[in-house]
Amino acid sequence: MSQISPLYYGIIPARYGSSRLPGKPLIDIWGKPMFWYVYQNAVESNIFRSVVLATDSEEIAESAHQLSIPYVMTSVEHISGTDRVYEAAIKMNIEPDSVVVNIQGDEPLVKPEAIQQLVEPFIDVSIQVTTLSTRITANQAMLPHQVKVVVSSNGDALYFSRAAIPYLRDNDTDGYYLGHIGLYAFRMHTLDKFVHLPPSQLEQFEKLEQLRLLENNIPIRVVNTNHTSQGVDTVEDLEIVQGLLAQRMEAVSR
Repeated sequence: MSQISPLYYGIIPARYGSSRLPGKPLIDIWGKPMFWYVYQNAVESNIFRSVVLATDSEEIAESAHQLSIPYVMTSVEHISGTDRVYEAAIKMNIEPDSVVVNIQGDEPLVKPEAIQQLVEPFIDVSIQVTTLSTRITANQAMLPHQVKVVVSSNGDALYFSRAAIPYLRDNDTDGYYLGHIGLYAFRMHTLDKFVHLPPSQLEQFEKLEQLRLLENNIPIRVVNTNHTSQGVDTVEDLEIVQGLLAQRMEAVSR
């Protein structure tokens, strides 16, 4: 195994439009916009050459400027956060063998340790894409919005699904389920290849863009972690995050 430590770049996609929570990245959480927490956690991982916000909104860009957070303006036409990350990466002239980390802008609780774990496999030059998983319960596995993943003996993804996989024939409720955590890292040349591939059949069936990689024989190394997070898609999610952040701040102030 050839080992070379690459350069890492963190890009936080932050679009203004959201069907359920318009202007989501700007939502105030204890005096700061949501994206500020994501940025701080990314910086605290201490792995990045640079961390930037990729946005389509002048309002978000102005807020980032006021907080001294670097940003890159991107198109309003992007269908996915990955496409937005790619445009920003191109504008940043990121080197082909460097690693681009897509850090979701609606994950204010993402832990620096999780980001560190995500990039650890890239010491191996053969690794092209990584993502995270964590153990979940049988009840969680039944939920379509909780994406599941099954992996090979070397840790590469075999499949991602909204269905409960693997199917437990003997109804063992204590079975082994892995929930997918939507944090990704790509070598720049692989990200370039990915965004230029047409949407795949399974991707369109499941509405999971990572399946495009698997259907085109691009392996995804899955790193299991105990450092889980909480995304913000609904008002209820926001209330949970506010409570958890309040607990963190109280613990730090003690």
